[in-house]
Amino acid sequence: MELFDSHSHLNDEKFDEDRDKIIKEIYESGVTNFVTAGYSLESSKLAIEIANKYDFIYATAGISPNDIPQTEEILWKELSEIKDLAKINKKIVAIGEIGLDYYWNKENKTIQKKAFIEQIKLANEIDLPIVIHTREAISDTLQILKENEVKNKGVFHCCPQNRELIKEALKIGFYISFAGPITFKNSKNADEIINLVPNDRILIETDSPYLAPEPVRGTRNTPYNVRYIAEKIAHTKGMAVEEIAKITTENAKNILKIK
Repeated sequence: MELFDSHSHLNDEKFDEDRDKIIKEIYESGVTNFVTAGYSLESSKLAIEIANKYDFIYATAGISPNDIPQTEEILWKELSEIKDLAKINKKIVAIGEIGLDYYWNKENKTIQKKAFIEQIKLANEIDLPIVIHTREAISDTLQILKENEVKNKGVFHCCPQNRELIKEALKIGFYISFAGPITFKNSKNADEIINLVPNDRILIETDSPYLAPEPVRGTRNTPYNVRYIAEKIAHTKGMAVEEIAKITTENAKNILKIK
């Protein structure tokens, strides 16, 4: 069984002391592909560095809504650098994570929207999909996607368990990626939400080192734990976990254009 963690943060400082050891152990365990997601200029650079070191790791580059610089001048400068990185690095498979977050940042909604739209344009220009982070900003996120064509579509990462978001996201051609929260014991509608997503649009991820799933909740999350997400989806859909592993791996390679 081969698993594909479509969104992790091996570039996080929590992996600084044992990153290479962890990567080797995870790969040997059957998680044979990971995406290391950028969320700022510096984290995108490190994601690329990690991806270039391993054939089976890929990277995304982008500025997340929680890492928007304080001024537009700095934002445009950093986005220009993100563009240059994405143009020359073949291991970059998407622009992201990008989007809107009104949970952590309520005061800079205007610049969040500008950054989101600008990075959609960037993804279109260099022919890449996008990876979306949205939290307590579903209406504005969907409005921006409907008003700004995303040529290669993309992924709602660690997708909120909101039926209307998922229905609309699927309608406009996006993939849905599930992480640890669908396994949490207090997740009351996880089964319903999982069943809303057809097999050809579903992805699995860890968002490590955050959001460790049951039964390891509260520990440092690693891509190894993506198997628990696959197991939850398999149980909910009444399928073998090996089948879910195969489907989600194929889906990740399709949307990220990995041959």
